[in-house]
Amino acid sequence: MQKLNGVVAAGHQETALAGLAMFPLGGNAFDAAVASMLAACVAEPGLTSLGGGGFLLAHTHTNQNILFDFFTQTPSIKQSKSQVDFYPVDVNFGGSVQEFHIGLGSMAVPGVAAGVFKVHQTLGKLPLKVVAEPAINLARNGLEINTFQAYTFNPILSSILLSSPEGREIYAPQGSILQAGERIVMKNLANTLEYLVQQGFEEFYQGEIARQLVADCQQGGGYLTEEDLRRYRVIERQPLRIGYRGKQILTNPPPSSGGTLIGLGLELLSGIEVANLEFGSCRHLRMLADVMRLTNTVRKQGFDDRLHEQNMAAEFLSPEHLQPYLQELQETVNKWGSTTHISVVDSEGNAASVTTSNGEGSGYMIPGTGIMINNMLGEEDLNPHGFHEWRENVRLSSMMAPTLILDGDRLEMVIGSGGSNRIRTAILQVISNYLDFGMSLAAAVNRPRVHWENYRFDIEPGFNQTEINHLQLADHSEIVQWGERNMFFGGVNGVATNADGTILGTGDIRRSGVSLGI
Repeated sequence: MQKLNGVVAAGHQETALAGLAMFPLGGNAFDAAVASMLAACVAEPGLTSLGGGGFLLAHTHTNQNILFDFFTQTPSIKQSKSQVDFYPVDVNFGGSVQEFHIGLGSMAVPGVAAGVFKVHQTLGKLPLKVVAEPAINLARNGLEINTFQAYTFNPILSSILLSSPEGREIYAPQGSILQAGERIVMKNLANTLEYLVQQGFEEFYQGEIARQLVADCQQGGGYLTEEDLRRYRVIERQPLRIGYRGKQILTNPPPSSGGTLIGLGLELLSGIEVANLEFGSCRHLRMLADVMRLTNTVRKQGFDDRLHEQNMAAEFLSPEHLQPYLQELQETVNKWGSTTHISVVDSEGNAASVTTSNGEGSGYMIPGTGIMINNMLGEEDLNPHGFHEWRENVRLSSMMAPTLILDGDRLEMVIGSGGSNRIRTAILQVISNYLDFGMSLAAAVNRPRVHWENYRFDIEPGFNQTEINHLQLADHSEIVQWGERNMFFGGVNGVATNADGTILGTGDIRRSGVSLGI
């Protein structure tokens, strides 16, 4: 097998191609990740944006591990709810309807623009102009919309994408929303990217773009202020490290919740001989439902309130804290989630796992820029205590969990997922499929999944129907069988490295994911 210089797995072919183009130019995995992040804002505009937030987990060839936190920040000042532009919309996934809130009052301080610049400045090799060029060309010349992107546009996000004049100009230039096979062009975004590359990405936070955003918030009912934007910073964190089946799992630490909740799930699974259970059997599905249910139970017991405390993860993952949940799970076994992800590995041993999101988008686009701002203050998953109850000037907690698997010091896998509240259960199942059942990366990612939440157990097609017919859950949750694979169950894109140095990637078929190597 030919040795590759690098592999990129992403949610769209153009996203992956932008990253792949960096390797022949002498770029590394981090140049590729930044190029892909920028291209995703064009190729996957329903999922990510410079106005959103995210995380990049970096592993360097010198075995340095850094989690770049550029997720969204809560505003510093609250207003009366009656003065805030904040209203609900329903998002229909086909088998499930979820309510989100949008408007100027749903916008948190964005971080992707700062994250792009920080990661490139810290770990990149190529000039930023070179790294941004594929995204700029893509935005200016346009690209053909694929079936999955058309699905995210309509029916899922149509009411949001078309809620502003610039949104209608981009997504419905002829009066009706773009369909698969038609071309989307984002010339204003191309111009904005060129401007930011020339002037510096700090212009997004302190220049005319920032002033326009703040002025519209002040006039229309948003929270964001000049101070909120000016003092935003990317935070470098130590990844959360979890041992599982002799491997080391590195993932997103607090104050984000997703990584720690994955850790909770893995700690629960570690007490079970999962390999002895047939994949998709009644016992396997029951065990997954119980692990997800128990993880949610732990979360409700002060978890979210303590995410900003030091050593919080160590306490919640300690054997003493988990013992009653482990015992309940073992007794049970013996009785019978708009987000996108990019994974990159290069031949030097550098790796990047990056998850970004714009939520569903607030509906507001900064005039003349092509940039829609996030609606993270309107995401129920990110506001467990209720809307408008957030603490001022803190990082919002996120389910995003860019993840690495290490075998000793050797990088073995880079994965992550989109999917809102389903991110943690998607990644948990892929890790278990790979390490417990010995599946290949492609099989681990694309086997059917389940998700338990709020006494509802959603099951993708592909499991044995006889096993499902015999499935009885301890909590009498409703069992819902889906008719087709769906983005509701996440979108895991990953890259694996073998001991001989070969690199293999895979994209999640649920979101038309791709993997390309060079």
